Amino acid sequence: MKKINTIIYWTSTVLLSFGMLASGISQLLHVKDMDELIAHVGYPLYFMYIIGVWKILGVIAILIPKQRLLKEWAYAGFFFLMTGALISHLAIGDGGKAILGPLFQTIFIILSWYFRPADRKINSKI
Repeated sequence: MKKINTIIYWTSTVLLSFGMLASGISQLLHVKDMDELIAHVGYPLYFMYIIGVWKILGVIAILIPKQRLLKEWAYAGFFFLMTGALISHLAIGDGGKAILGPLFQTIFIILSWYFRPADRKINSKI
C-alpha cells in the first residue's frame, strides 16, 4: 500500500508542479492566450503578475525538503487559487474545456496533499 501512495503522491505532485509552473511563467510573460483568458473572466491583467509569482513560489515550497508549514500554506494557496478560477469560469457560464484546467489542478492539489509522505506533513501531536 505504501508504494501506491508514493506513486500517487509523486504523479499528482509532478502534474501539479508542471501545471502551476507553466501557467505561472505564462502569466509573468503575458502570453497572449493567458491575457485573453484572464480578460475573459473579468480580472485585470496586472493580476497575472501577482498570481504568476505566487504559483512559482508555491511550486518551490512544495518541492523543497522540510519547511512543512510553508508547504501547508502553498497547498492552501493553490487550492484557493484553483477553486477560485473554477468558480470564476462557472459564474460567467464557461463549461467544458475552460473548466478542465482548474478542475484537474484542484484534483492534483488534493491528491498531492493527501498522499504526501509523513516527513512532509505537520506533526499534529501535542
